[in-house]
This record gives sequence, structure tokens and C-alpha cells, in this order.
Amino acid sequence: MAYTEPTEHRAEHRPEYRIEDLAHHSGATVRTIRAYQDRGLLPRPERRGRSNVYGDAHLARLRQIADLLDRGYTLASIKELLEAWDAGRGLGGVLGLAAEVDGPWTDEKADRITRAELDAAFGGTPDEAAVADAVALGVLEPMPGREDEFLVPSPQELSVAVELYAAGVPLPAISGHLRELRGQVEHIASRFLEFTTEHVFARYLGPHPPTESDAAEAASLVRRLRPLAQQSVDAELARAMRLFATRHLRQHLEPGQRAQAPDEPRSVALPMSTMRAVQALVGEENAAAFIAAAAEREVQTRTLDALAASPHNTQQLDQMPPHT
Repeated sequence: MAYTEPTEHRAEHRPEYRIEDLAHHSGATVRTIRAYQDRGLLPRPERRGRSNVYGDAHLARLRQIADLLDRGYTLASIKELLEAWDAGRGLGGVLGLAAEVDGPWTDEKADRITRAELDAAFGGTPDEAAVADAVALGVLEPMPGREDEFLVPSPQELSVAVELYAAGVPLPAISGHLRELRGQVEHIASRFLEFTTEHVFARYLGPHPPTESDAAEAASLVRRLRPLAQQSVDAELARAMRLFATRHLRQHLEPGQRAQAPDEPRSVALPMSTMRAVQALVGEENAAAFIAAAAEREVQTRTLDALAASPHNTQQLDQMPPHT
């Protein structure tokens, strides 16, 4: 029978697709569609003479799979979810949980800024290297088809950079500080997720997809716990800034008020690359002890070398009789 291109929905006829047309409408490749069929993710097509015919159900299933892949699910997990769907258990709870996790973790709204406004905010002189660095960091995102305009995902972050620059901080230093800060904050976020997963969400993370009620309960917990990480960081940052700012100002503004005790610990700045290398070698919890031990060993080695090289010791070594 002759095959016609897909048509609009009509009461007496539903759209039918060849595999090439299904690939075009779904965005998947022909090879991917066949692979999904082989893995049981996609129902087999209907056979019409010598042709395989697909319908809207196949197109909807391909879009479901693509959506779940975008949410981070593996094909094995997707197969279980789709089997649960086919058995009548539904995907609403699971997709609701995924939407809750994927949702915004801040009330801040993205904004836009023109290139002229950006240059004006940073001294009025165009700096292509600085803009490229901001794009690489995600502080700015190019607008498709708008070379003179950028999306600003976090206006607060850009505002901080503007204020630091106005205070005299060079743009490369601001970018370097943001990279260092981002690495530390990502570690905090990772630890918070590990902590809540272990103590809160572990019961929902079995080998099989959660039930509708479990998924809905987990989504509710995500909503409740969402602000806790930022609240904890805000409180601890305020405490640390109060502690260190006071100490820092006392040391710099009142140098004659207090002499540092000989055995009092002192802070020494190390390059971030050095700290990462040490942490990779001995673990973050042992990094400080390792650096202290390495410094102490170096001091002892140099002390021994200095003693061995002193004129008195050299003279004594020269006067010793040779070994027989």
C-alpha cells in the first residue's frame, strides 16, 4: 500500500509514521529508535504488508524517554519506570520529584545586560578577555542572535563583581577568587547532599523506582529542605566573617597592641593548586597535618645540613683518622 506523510488528527484516521518520519518528529535517530526497540523501551511497530508503521504512542514514548534522559536517568532506570507506567502505577510522582529537584534553588531572577551597560559598569573600557572569562564562568551567557546582549543568571553575583572592581580589585583577581570560592561551595553542596541522602532520602532510593506516595513524600521533603543549605552557609559565613574580620583588623590596624606568642599558630597562604594536590594525595582531613609535617621535616633537614657544614664540624671531620 502507498504510504502518505503524517496528517493531522481526524476522527477516522490517526497519524502513521515510517521510522524515518518518527525519527524526524521525535528528534531521535533511526539507529536509536531501533536500539530502544531491542531493549524493550519502545513497543514494536505494527506490520502493514512490507512496511513497519508507528503511531502517536511511539512518538509520545520517545519524548518520555528523552525527557527522562535529560533528567539524568539511565536507560535501565527508564525501562523500570516505563514498565511501572505500563502496569498502571503511573509516572506522576517520580516526575514530580524530578521536577522538584530540577527546580530553581534560589528566588533570584535572571536578568539581561547590554554590552554597553557592561562596559560602563566596569570602568567604561571594553575588556574582551574579561568578558570571555565571565562567559567561561557562567556569570554571563551570550544571547543567541544578540551579540550586544548577555543573559545574567545571577544579577547578585555580577553586582558583587562590579562593587569589588569599583573598590580597586582587578578583574583577573575577581575571576580567580570566584573560581576558588566556587570549588569550596561545590564541596559544601556535595557534602550537604551526601548528608541528607544518608539520613533522609536513603529510604526512597531502593533498587526499584519509588511508588507514587513515596515519590510525593520525597518531593515534599525536598521543598522543606531546599532552603536549609543556604541558611546554614549564611549563618556560618556570618560567624566566620565576624571572627576573622575582627582578628584581621586588629592585626593590621593595631600592630602594637599585642605581640604574637612564639608558639601561637600562624596562617600561611598557599596556592590553591598546591592545596588541591595535597588534598588529592592525603585527603582533605589530613592536608593541614601533612603540610605542617612537611614543613617541620624541611626545617630539621636544613638545620642538620647547616650543622654539618659549619667550620667547627668540618675541621673535626678533617682531623678524624681514615678507616682501615
